[in-house]
Amino acid sequence: MDLYRQLRLVRRHWWIVLVTLMVALGVTALVTVRAQPRYVASVTFFVTTPSQGVTDAYQGGLFLQQRVKSYAELLTSDRLAQAAVADSQLGLTAEEVQRRVSTSTETGTVLLRASVTDTDQTRALRVTEALSAKFVELVQKVETRPDGSPGPIKIEVVSGPRVTPSPVSPQPVRNTAIGALIGLLAGVGLAILRGMADVRLRDAAGLQRVTGSPLLGEIPIDATARTAPLIVGDAATSARAEAVRKLRTNLRFVDVHEPARVIAVTSALQGEGKTTLSCNLAIALAEAGWRVLLVDADLRRPKVGDYLGIDPGVGLTDVLVGDVQVGDVVQRWGDKSLLVLPSGSAPPNPSELLGSKAMSDLLLALRESADIVIIDTAPLLAVTDGVVVAVQADGALLVTQQGRTSRAQVAAAARALHSVSVRLLGCVLNMARVPKAEAYQYEAYRVVAAATGAQSVPTDRSRTGRHAERARAGEASDHTQELTRLSR
Repeated sequence: MDLYRQLRLVRRHWWIVLVTLMVALGVTALVTVRAQPRYVASVTFFVTTPSQGVTDAYQGGLFLQQRVKSYAELLTSDRLAQAAVADSQLGLTAEEVQRRVSTSTETGTVLLRASVTDTDQTRALRVTEALSAKFVELVQKVETRPDGSPGPIKIEVVSGPRVTPSPVSPQPVRNTAIGALIGLLAGVGLAILRGMADVRLRDAAGLQRVTGSPLLGEIPIDATARTAPLIVGDAATSARAEAVRKLRTNLRFVDVHEPARVIAVTSALQGEGKTTLSCNLAIALAEAGWRVLLVDADLRRPKVGDYLGIDPGVGLTDVLVGDVQVGDVVQRWGDKSLLVLPSGSAPPNPSELLGSKAMSDLLLALRESADIVIIDTAPLLAVTDGVVVAVQADGALLVTQQGRTSRAQVAAAARALHSVSVRLLGCVLNMARVPKAEAYQYEAYRVVAAATGAQSVPTDRSRTGRHAERARAGEASDHTQELTRLSR
């Protein structure tokens, strides 16, 4: 995983970083408040030996440097701790004294430093004083020669004993900085792990990799889409409507040598917005002057009629079983060259009906009467209806909702199309989160339609219903008349 993708994961899961940082700061503050203050008392010894001449001084210095290392161990020995406890009223055992003592030496010198850490400032100083006095006596005893003469080593106290006037721990500033750093690093790590474990499709690049097809459009998420799903009226100048128009352009030029005239719109799962996209794509194509026919082939859960405000009671299924002619049930929508073939009655065998010869013959007839046929089909992973329809179309358009469908589900949907040699025209990332910079760019060039112009576009279901009623009453366009002629 490259650095850029890691940064994107951290940005996407910024709340994990924030929560982890706050938890780390809270734990650090709690530990700091509950920790007992600790004081340090220290004393420094100077180790020397009598010497004559430069050579003796040099050899004596090397000897003492080796000796100092042994004396450091002697400062934490049982013998010294027991001697200090025996002659002083410290209120500690020899083991407790040993745990409080630490030593350090400076490389290349004969200085030896002993430190005592304690929660009681006075006791820390008393322990240090007792240890310094007994340490000098212990070294003299250890270095005494067998004949009773004094040894060659002499130890003197050159600094201390003294105790720090303020506690050395806890240190709120240092602890807070360390806690913040640990929390930040842990949060970044958790955010990256969370992103790597997230199997849902989060961006257009991932959708292209999984499907192996070009990205034809990114439809931005729009809060008003629930109440106004169609790109008409005020929504016609929204960023969502402009994205659908971009999709229209890309779809028409995806293959100039073999343009697709019958397009099946499908998705991996239910609820990814394929029906809304089918309706809006048909509207956008009709706005550009194309003769468009929208077919609701999702016979199990038809929604095209609900969105467009037309009666879906008689439609595709009735045509396929031979009860009615296609020209009798096709309904004109709005004042554009858009015709709609609703789903019709709910059949008991949708897959067999959609895969029948009657469906194949119908699509051939529709191809001759319209410039572009948009077919809304069922989800690919739920039932086989979508594949059955896509096989008979010129190509399929796969719609995926950002952040909802997993990569495995989209890959399975793409495999379902490829396994029957369906031409996958491309994919669409629906309900995408568009960067603010792009949204600002569109707002800068947005054109607000005049009030008079907006009146010619149906904005509610009652108005679209009136259009449908006039179409059923006999005000059919040349487009509808062509369908009627072909059906006979």
